[in-house]
Amino acid sequence: MTCREAQRLVTPYINKEISDDDLAEFLKHIDSCEECREELEIYFMVDVGIRQLDEGTGTYNIKGALEAALEISRQHVRLLHMIQTARYAVNTLCFWAVAVLLFMQARMWIQGGI
Repeated sequence: MTCREAQRLVTPYINKEISDDDLAEFLKHIDSCEECREELEIYFMVDVGIRQLDEGTGTYNIKGALEAALEISRQHVRLLHMIQTARYAVNTLCFWAVAVLLFMQARMWIQGGI
């Protein structure tokens, strides 16, 4: 992901409108690019700060809130990866189960069984 693409995703990330695929790439980029990380921090501070002022609530630890949001996003990406891996494993097991059943059935047909 380029810096331009990451910066384009800052606002959707803050508003929780980013797709799961984009989220994974965005987090990788934010963790490795200091400039884009600073851009995210600035937008996050402004957006969250204004929301907190409007609502009259807030912890006023906006940087901590950003870190918490990023950690939640990382956990979400890890969960999606685990689900994808499990789905792949189940599909592979199903394929091999069907292949073994077909092999056994073909063997029975060849030997003159049922």
